[in-house]
Amino acid sequence: MLPPPQWIVASFITAFCIAFRARQYPLRRMAVVSMALIIGLAWASWHADRRLAERLPAGMEGQRLSVSGYVCDIPSPGSFNSLRFSFCVTQWHERPHSPNQAIKLPQLLRLAWYGHAERRLPSHRLRLELVLKRPHGALNDAGFRYEDWLFRKGYRATGTVREVVPDQAVMCSLKCRYHEAHHWIANWVEHRFASAEHRPLISSLLVGDRGHLTPTHWKVLQATGTIHLVAISGLHLGLIALGAGFLVRRLLLALPLTWVGEVVQRRCLFAAVMICCLVYALMAGFTVPTQRALLMVLVGGWSLLFARQLPAWQAWVWALAAVLLLDPFAPLDQGFWLSFGAVAVLIWVFAAGLRPLGWLGTLLLAQGALFAGLWPLLQVFGQDQPLIGGLANLLAIPWVSLVVMPGLIGGAVVVAIVPAAIEVVVPFCDGLMGILWVVLTYLAELPSPAINVGPWEVIGLAGLVLLLVKVPTPGGGTCAGLLFVAWLAVVQPPTLQRPNAHLVEPELRVWDVGQGLAVLVRHQDTVLLYDTGPAVPGVFSAVESTLLPNLKALGINRIDTLVISHADSDHSGGLATLARSIQIGKLVTGEVSAVQEKLGETSGLVVQPCAVAGEELAGLHIHYWHAGDSRTGNDASCVVRIEHAPSRTEWLLPGDISAATEALYLSHLRGQGSLAADVTRLVLAPHHAARHPPRRSGCQL
Repeated sequence: MLPPPQWIVASFITAFCIAFRARQYPLRRMAVVSMALIIGLAWASWHADRRLAERLPAGMEGQRLSVSGYVCDIPSPGSFNSLRFSFCVTQWHERPHSPNQAIKLPQLLRLAWYGHAERRLPSHRLRLELVLKRPHGALNDAGFRYEDWLFRKGYRATGTVREVVPDQAVMCSLKCRYHEAHHWIANWVEHRFASAEHRPLISSLLVGDRGHLTPTHWKVLQATGTIHLVAISGLHLGLIALGAGFLVRRLLLALPLTWVGEVVQRRCLFAAVMICCLVYALMAGFTVPTQRALLMVLVGGWSLLFARQLPAWQAWVWALAAVLLLDPFAPLDQGFWLSFGAVAVLIWVFAAGLRPLGWLGTLLLAQGALFAGLWPLLQVFGQDQPLIGGLANLLAIPWVSLVVMPGLIGGAVVVAIVPAAIEVVVPFCDGLMGILWVVLTYLAELPSPAINVGPWEVIGLAGLVLLLVKVPTPGGGTCAGLLFVAWLAVVQPPTLQRPNAHLVEPELRVWDVGQGLAVLVRHQDTVLLYDTGPAVPGVFSAVESTLLPNLKALGINRIDTLVISHADSDHSGGLATLARSIQIGKLVTGEVSAVQEKLGETSGLVVQPCAVAGEELAGLHIHYWHAGDSRTGNDASCVVRIEHAPSRTEWLLPGDISAATEALYLSHLRGQGSLAADVTRLVLAPHHAARHPPRRSGCQL
């Protein structure tokens, strides 16, 4: 939803009148600031309105369509043996049959070509036969929201490819030719470094191709807090700028002063740095983080070009303004906040510093300040701060900065000039990356629980650490480090045992997990979770993307009773991950052996069978029912009836039982006299039984 344009215009006119007529300086200043914010809001709203105007008409969903265009990213293998890529449409061969001719069809599509994960597209310019749908994703209060991600990236439709045909008639613009060149460079790197064991990591650092990183790679990078190392951003572009500046500066100093004056030297240095950074940014795919870093280098280099001693914060503000002007959607990226936040922390720590620090002291101070300063931002985004992340970055950042990146870039240049050197260069680059990966893998396997504390504790600690590092005494940074270690040792353990948030009235939440089920029931400080949603190994897990973020957002640190209706993957997905991540009181299920197998032998959680019995849970009466007869699959579902006597309300969670089993359960309820007419019952219909006419479950109850 966007603010009405007339509201924006009226607000701007009001602020302008106040600024023009106000005599008091503070009031006039506030009005000017308000005008700037309103202009920014108008700019962002205009861009958002243009993007929302692109939509796929409802009549074209699910229909076989034909489009022409070009591939506008590097295709990568996806789940279910698919090849996934972005497609820029230049022509729709079918137009919507609608009187509203103002409909603007999507220009950027997110596509999957199933059954072709190992194949290559026949050409860069293609004609495709597609089946499309509007952007859609799970909608929950916390966790990853796929639909938001699609909007941020500009995908206004997603779909599957049915037929691919080369189409050289497509007009290839400058953007098209750039994507074609980037695709060629990525294929060149893939071919030249094909024998390298760590080729996916090498490709991600050289050309920004992260499509071949495996779930194991992502798991290690996430556990060590080093995902930023494989995302081309400020660190990598800063290294290119420093390297290019150092080499060009040395070359210019070797020339006689009569040949090149000081002004010309600065201009040559600025041009060389910007050209090298631009070339690397283009090679890396010119992604949003890369564009952001390039703008920051441009602002910093511009101030050096004119030999001006601009305040560091002024350059930061100019870079921020440039990013927001060119990309109003940037704040939808976590990377936007983390990158500008990291630079702000470093400016705070090192700007106007008077005491000299050696390279080790600078590295330790920078890493400690970033660890503490970015912690509140990570909390806002629902991410934990792994304890091992500080040590991992302390080792990885210098190695990547001083060894890996120069080695990879130099090796790629050598291979491009002297192809015969590939036998030496590839093992050398693979060895550099291998050393880094061995260290990260070792650190990821160490026991390192994430720091899980309240937001105010994090903000207080981060603020105190950042204040102490500015203390103009040699012991300021040391005091900050000692304070941090003491806090972890003394304050942290009790916080891990905090009770769940207290809730006065009972509450039931059905989370959106797609094809599957996950239901949360809580009352006072007790929690019952019914099913964990779906999971596809190495692809998707509702526990990681939905359950854990939402549990954390609700202040839930313990599940008193976990009910797994049955062992199907759409109801018990990610069970082992959930058991490792949060304390569970007891587990009840309709398929004991299958669920125990999913938990693994190392789990100490006892699995109890679903019995015809009940229990009390903070004033809620929990009734279990199972069809028995050694049933498996859907009809083995553990049916749960939750009764809240004060409000005369019942919730019925029947899992995936079939229509025949529903009839058995209804007979059981009648036999117990549990179908009183003055009780409000909320029934979550079994989705397999939903194929039948609505004569069962909800209607009969």
